Amino acid sequence: MKEKIESCIRDLLAVLQISRLYTFGHPQVKRSIEKAYASITEIFKERKEFIIGIVSEEIVFEKEIFFSLSKMARPVVIFLKAKGIEKIHFLSGLQQDELEKFISFLLDPEDGARDETIEDYLSRMGVKNILVGKIKMIQGEDKVWDAVTRLSLYEDSLRKVDASVNAVINEDDLDHLTLRYTLKEVMEKLIGQYQEFLDFATVKKYDTRTFSHILNVCILAMYFSSKLGLDKEGVLEIGKAAIFHDIGKIYISRKLIRKESVLSDEEFAKIKNHAVLGAEILLNYSDKLGILPAVVSFEHHMKYNLSGYPKLSFPYKPHLASLIVAICDVYDALSQRRGYKRSYPPELVYEIMMKEKGVAFEPNLLDRFFELIGVWPVGARVKLNDGRIAVVKEINSDEIFYPKVEIQLNTEGAKQLVDLKAEKDRLKIESSLF
Repeated sequence: MKEKIESCIRDLLAVLQISRLYTFGHPQVKRSIEKAYASITEIFKERKEFIIGIVSEEIVFEKEIFFSLSKMARPVVIFLKAKGIEKIHFLSGLQQDELEKFISFLLDPEDGARDETIEDYLSRMGVKNILVGKIKMIQGEDKVWDAVTRLSLYEDSLRKVDASVNAVINEDDLDHLTLRYTLKEVMEKLIGQYQEFLDFATVKKYDTRTFSHILNVCILAMYFSSKLGLDKEGVLEIGKAAIFHDIGKIYISRKLIRKESVLSDEEFAKIKNHAVLGAEILLNYSDKLGILPAVVSFEHHMKYNLSGYPKLSFPYKPHLASLIVAICDVYDALSQRRGYKRSYPPELVYEIMMKEKGVAFEPNLLDRFFELIGVWPVGARVKLNDGRIAVVKEINSDEIFYPKVEIQLNTEGAKQLVDLKAEKDRLKIESSLF
């Protein structure tokens, strides 16, 4: 269904883009409207209505946020918002001429001089199956509410993480109470929905390789810790350590690499050992942060068998928090979508990390991690060995390769929940789908 919705939105955006290049009666415009209407009609085979929302400058459908579409169609998104349109609601009785009238009004250069609103115009023109307006930020009153609040909370958390990390890097006063409150909100509202936040790594105004990664690792580490049985205070402490685990690397990228002058020997040594640098920086804030963030910064690249760095010349056992953060750090780095590469499919992430079992990662912790997260996380779209497409709905901790999935049976929207563990002799996941 997600693919159909995305295709439909793409066709609707194409109508607006093409209509701004040609006159409204041009054959190209007519063909684009026919294609968009056909896409909408396909959606109505499975549901009686659907709503497209615009949150900030992102295109939203229920819980889905289409970052790539939003980026591609940013001028159209800005155009719609300038018209006061944050939500377009299509009903199943929609006729093609209603869609044409709606597009015609949007593209009318005189519409700003009209006395009537777009709602009044649509009503006067007999358009009953397209409703427009603004998003109501009240739970239950809008079907895009969940996506709005999740994105808003994630962005707000990013801002606060940004402020806390920058305070430490710049040796400023750290607002520990705000950081603690942010982590408490993350613990209560975001952990357990980790997979949904992977797509938020492209939120604008942030370096997607730093702050979104930091917050993702924090969310995942807190989720993992809570499932391991740690109490709320312990979960918060691990979340705090996860926020600052890469502070040495960030300091180097901000303070040293951007220097115009030649690096000194001391500065070059810091680059080679950013884990130690991070610990040194965080020790200056131990009165507010405690000692654990410095410990995790020092240890998170050390590896379980101590083959990583910094190198030690004596027996040593990394802290549990460091072992947890190390797993979450690598998992997110492999899973997170980057601008310069596609993310690894979940099954490959699993294979890569399991090769490091007992080397980089504590064996029991790594097994437990995938028992909770699964090879294919909840929400992942997968292809089964019989060719059908399914969505992972629940992890079977004792059979992580055989989760419970929801299979779409036909074009009428009928679905079936199947426990692959019970069907493992004949049915299994063949691959993930992007």
